Amino acid sequence: MIKVENEKGRQATVGPSPKDYSKSRALQPKAHNLIPGGAHTYAKGDDQYPEESPGFIVRGKGCHVWDLDGNEFIEYGMGLRAVTLGHGYEPVVEAAYREMQRGVNFTRPAKIEVDLAEVFLEVVDGADMVKFAKNGSDVTTAAVKLARAHTGRDLIAICGDHSFFSVDDWFIGTTEVNAGIPQAIIDLTLKFQYNNLASLVALFDQYPNQIACVLMEAEAGVPPAEGYLRQVKELCEQRGAILIFDEMITGFRWHLGGAQKFHGVIPHLSTFGKAMGNGFAISALAGRREIMRLGGLEHDQPRVFLLSTTHGAENHALAASLETLRIMREQNVVEFLWAQGEKLRALVNKSIAENRLEGFFEVSGRPCNLVFATCDQEGKRSQAFRALFMQELIRRGVLGPSFVVSYSHSDADINKTAEAVCEAHVIYRKALDEGVGKYLKGRPVKPVYRRFN
Repeated sequence: MIKVENEKGRQATVGPSPKDYSKSRALQPKAHNLIPGGAHTYAKGDDQYPEESPGFIVRGKGCHVWDLDGNEFIEYGMGLRAVTLGHGYEPVVEAAYREMQRGVNFTRPAKIEVDLAEVFLEVVDGADMVKFAKNGSDVTTAAVKLARAHTGRDLIAICGDHSFFSVDDWFIGTTEVNAGIPQAIIDLTLKFQYNNLASLVALFDQYPNQIACVLMEAEAGVPPAEGYLRQVKELCEQRGAILIFDEMITGFRWHLGGAQKFHGVIPHLSTFGKAMGNGFAISALAGRREIMRLGGLEHDQPRVFLLSTTHGAENHALAASLETLRIMREQNVVEFLWAQGEKLRALVNKSIAENRLEGFFEVSGRPCNLVFATCDQEGKRSQAFRALFMQELIRRGVLGPSFVVSYSHSDADINKTAEAVCEAHVIYRKALDEGVGKYLKGRPVKPVYRRFN
């Protein structure tokens, strides 16, 4: 082992990882042989993590996870932000188990579908009706379909600065990973810039009476400029388009009522998921009655085959969501996420200053949803330095593709993470001075959106 230190005397170990990944390494070829990409979510793929990483997780409790080889990690991101309370959170698991014992899927609707709809609409108070599904893509695509039916228009305007809306062709066709998608479908989706109202106005001017909806996150990495969201809504209403907020990340994290409640701008339709089930597969499309009713039976217009999924209202997932929302309402979970995130941000920023990493490493976003950016010696975004930083965190028992906290991240977890971050930053500073290749073991990580492997 080689010891290095920064100017403050902070030491970090450089050398081979002491962790054993032999069982993971043995299973990975089989996974790739049986599963395209070796995983069912691209963001969880091997190319998204450094080579010295756990290949498979077998157990989680709270914010801690254990891999196939028995290595323990404090986890951040928590199932792509879906596990807001914690892994194996007992009240939620017990609620799902109790419901599962009564049956999970019937020929007619279950009463719990109405129960959750009522509670959901109490929380998301800008919506009149809701329909549940399993994935975020299900409901964003349904929202687009509903907007097209309501307006009689074909074009979609999406915020080009926001990273993901759906696996379906209307969105993925606009990315680098667009193989297999007809150009005719790609041409129906337009892009505008966040916090740039003029770019959206230009689309409406260029395609008059053709844009069905504007789809965006109310906020992602950058906060909205003063009045921007209100101006977008007013523009949509002036031009006859539907405003859709994707609340997959912001919902139940920015505010219990979503980013729309946080910012005081209620869209015509909105989509939720992730946090509303603490990891159970559930999502929601919610919105104004005059639009949502087109997916129902009580109107005389052409029918919209909105959401009709075999497993969209599995009883145990609905029970998990009911319990999750109850806990979040009663225990001020959102406030806790903000508080813990703010503690972590302060400690990471302290390490950045201590290791002279200003301009090379940045933590950004709201405290409840912190992410980090890694840059090279020229201040340009670097996948190699991202891999290096993640590698050094993993060596120190932190699995961190982001700094997104959960209700289970205690002060002790935050403090241990901060220690790991500072030691990783010592190595990061050395890599800036001496070259990343000297410290990174193996290849860099890769962006999901790329044309070729």
